[in-house]
Amino acid sequence: MGTEVNSQNHVKDGLIDFTSGCLGGIALVYVGQPLDTVKVKMQAFPLLYKNMIDCFRKTYLQDGIVRGLYAGTVPALATNVVENSVLFLCYGFCQKIILNMSGAKSIEDLSILSNASAGFLASFFSSVAITPTELIKCKLQAMHEVNKQNQLKFGHNTIKYIGAISLTKQVFREEGVKGLFRGLIPTLAREMPGYFFFFGGYESTRELLRKPNQKKEDLGLLKTMTAGGVGGAIFWTTTFPFDVAKSRIQINNLNDNLIAIMSRILREEGIYALYKGLTPTLIRTIPATATLFSTVEYSKKFFNYVFEKY
Repeated sequence: MGTEVNSQNHVKDGLIDFTSGCLGGIALVYVGQPLDTVKVKMQAFPLLYKNMIDCFRKTYLQDGIVRGLYAGTVPALATNVVENSVLFLCYGFCQKIILNMSGAKSIEDLSILSNASAGFLASFFSSVAITPTELIKCKLQAMHEVNKQNQLKFGHNTIKYIGAISLTKQVFREEGVKGLFRGLIPTLAREMPGYFFFFGGYESTRELLRKPNQKKEDLGLLKTMTAGGVGGAIFWTTTFPFDVAKSRIQINNLNDNLIAIMSRILREEGIYALYKGLTPTLIRTIPATATLFSTVEYSKKFFNYVFEKY
C-alpha cells in the first residue's frame, strides 16, 4: 500500500514539475525573445553591428517586430517548452535520487551542492531534447544576415524567408537527422555546467534571502524573481563562450569541433569575440529567468493546491 502511494506521489510530482516547467518556458520566451535575437546576431556576425543598440535598431528597421525581433519565436517556444518541462521534470527526479543517496529527510533539506548537482544531471536530457529546435531558432534569427551574405557571394537579388517547418524539412532533406543535431556537443558543454551554476545560484540566493525559520517556498514573488535573475546571470556569465561557438556552428553549418571553433575565434578575433552578445543576454536573462522561476514556483503551488483539494 505504501509503495503504491509513493508511486502515485512520484507521478503527481513529475506531472506538476513538467507542467510548471512548460508554463515557465512560455513566459520566458515572450519576455526575452527580442534580446535573444540580438544576442544570436551579434554572436554569429560580430563585425556587422557596433553594439547591442545598433543591432536592435537595424533589426527593427530591416525586418520589423514579428519577422525581425521576434524571429524564431515558434521554435524558441518549442525549445523553451521542451527544455524547461524536461529540465524541471528531470530536476525533480534527480533531486529524489540524490535525496535517497544523501540520507536527507526531504528535498527542502538538500544542500546547495546537491541541488546544483541535480541541475547538472537533469540538463543532459534537456540538452538532447532541445538541440534540433535550438538550431532552427538560431537559423531563423540570423536568416537576414545569411541571405545577405549569399547575395554578396552568389549574386542572388532577393532575400527569401522561410518558416520553421519549411526550414526543418530543408535541413532534414539536405543533412538528415545528423543535421538537426548539429551543435549538440557545444549545447551539452553550455547546459550541463551552466545548470550546475544556475540551480546552485538560485538555491544559494534563496537561502540568503530567507528569514530564520522561513521555508524557501514562502519567500514571496520579489525574492523568488531575484533568485531566478541571479541564477540566470551566473549561467550565462560562466558558459557564454560555448554558446557563441554553438551559434556559429549551427548558423554557418560548420563541421569543426567545439575546441577548434573556440580556438580559431580566440586566435583570429580575440577573447572579446567569445563574449560578443553577452550584454543583451544579461539584460534579457534577469527579467526572463526571474519570470521563469516565479512562474514555475507559483504554478507548482497552484497545482499542488488543486491536487490536494480535488
